[in-house]
Amino acid sequence: MARWRGCSLGWQTAAFPCLVVCYILFLVLGGLVFRALEMPLEKKLQVEVGELWRTFLKENPCVQESKLQHLLGKALSAHHTNVAVLQAEKDERHYDFTSSLYFVIVTLTTMGSDVYYPQSDESKFFCLVYCVIGIPLTLFLLGLLSETLLLPMVTYTPVRHLHSFWGLSLSQAALLHAFVLSVLVLGLLFLLPAVLISAVEPDWSFLDALFFCFVVLSTVGQSGCALGMNWSLNAREALELFTTCYLLLGLMVIFTLKKTILEVPQVQAMLRLFRHELSLESVERAEEELQYSTAVCTISLSSV
Repeated sequence: MARWRGCSLGWQTAAFPCLVVCYILFLVLGGLVFRALEMPLEKKLQVEVGELWRTFLKENPCVQESKLQHLLGKALSAHHTNVAVLQAEKDERHYDFTSSLYFVIVTLTTMGSDVYYPQSDESKFFCLVYCVIGIPLTLFLLGLLSETLLLPMVTYTPVRHLHSFWGLSLSQAALLHAFVLSVLVLGLLFLLPAVLISAVEPDWSFLDALFFCFVVLSTVGQSGCALGMNWSLNAREALELFTTCYLLLGLMVIFTLKKTILEVPQVQAMLRLFRHELSLESVERAEEELQYSTAVCTISLSSV
């Protein structure tokens, strides 16, 4: 028994450094994979653009290359700052109330936007002050709503039901419920919206739509995936409102799923392992002491 405890303590000491090393290797692997996948496409596009450039100058000898470069530079700069360049885009409004509200929400949820960007110094300063207050407040509020509204109904009640009426232990009930909830979240928040988006956006594949849903709910950012670019102005405004609601509701559900998974005894045991708190007694007590009670009305930012 003493030998087993010594091995357990030795593993505890090495667990966290091993986790850090594995994570660094994971980051390096991700960078290498993306480089291998994207670099050939980037080189191909560079060759195509270069060929198009040379062909245009050859077919239009009266156009000076320096002036063409200056024109394209100005056009690209204007495009990056949301100024309409093409005649078809002249009626677009990027800072009406709906668009401004969309920018505020995607900023406060840390998703960000590839389309909207403050131009004036006053807007940038206001954005800094606004976000310093708004981002913690938004995360606090979403976490609080998840704790007080969703967790009692979505997590605690089903687990008690599985324990009381199905005869499962609390540990088994929590694990089964976490699995079922994960499948439901995957289907309702990712797969179903991806099917709908790919249906209304003919140029998008299912994978494009699924990627869009993922980057929105993970608050990674839209990564150039601008949905509804060819839609009418009113349709795009409605789409921005829908995306905003989808983002806020989705984040609440994600917070709930996270809390549900973290309360599974097996997950708690794994976390204690990396926190140097694991012991044989604590593993045995994890299943015995798991209690599902109604959520308190406070939540710390660290739990978000």
